[in-house]
Amino acid sequence: MGNDLKVNMNEYLPLRDVVFNTLRQAILKGELAPGERLMEIQLAERLGVSRTPIREAIRKLELEGLVLMIPRKGAEVAKISEKSLRDVLEVRRSLEELAIELACQRMLPDEVEELERRQEDFKEAVLNGTPMEIAETDEAYHDVIYKGTCNDRLVQMINNLREQMYRYRLEYIKDKDKRQVLLLEHDNILEAVRKRQVEEAKEAMREHIDNQEITVSRNIKEQD
Repeated sequence: MGNDLKVNMNEYLPLRDVVFNTLRQAILKGELAPGERLMEIQLAERLGVSRTPIREAIRKLELEGLVLMIPRKGAEVAKISEKSLRDVLEVRRSLEELAIELACQRMLPDEVEELERRQEDFKEAVLNGTPMEIAETDEAYHDVIYKGTCNDRLVQMINNLREQMYRYRLEYIKDKDKRQVLLLEHDNILEAVRKRQVEEAKEAMREHIDNQEITVSRNIKEQD
């Protein structure tokens, strides 16, 4: 674990949430590497907190799939495996297809305009931003689609997958060669939504998710 890990203090959040957010960001950014042991005492000393919020944070990270508890060994950062990638994206693909179908039918004109603005934000991040900024603007783009479904239960189900999806999203975006492809995929989805072309929108969304799976799966194999 690098020495640059810092606790991101926020006076409006309880300490346990601050510690959780700090460790989560460290995992997503790669400051805590896949397979790295999470030693409560060392983390507590490094972040200047007691072991209790560290333990609570590790438990929450385990629920999100970012941490694994190994018998007789303890906690470690979960590795990105092809199976975990496939499991998450199989569910995401189905939910995203349903979301874009409903959004095509139900989005109001001002929500379509909001999607256009989020695409401009994404484009700016692709050209000038960090991987984290690209991932966040990508997430914001999809959030507009989810809101446009007018289906609270669907949005809740997608949000339950959000953290695990974010990790794969960030892994995909790290591949600089794929960023222009991502822009084109977003444009294709947006154009289909503008024209209320449901089947075209679903096909564009499927391609978007399929390309993510292909790229991240290849990266996993190369790292192995």
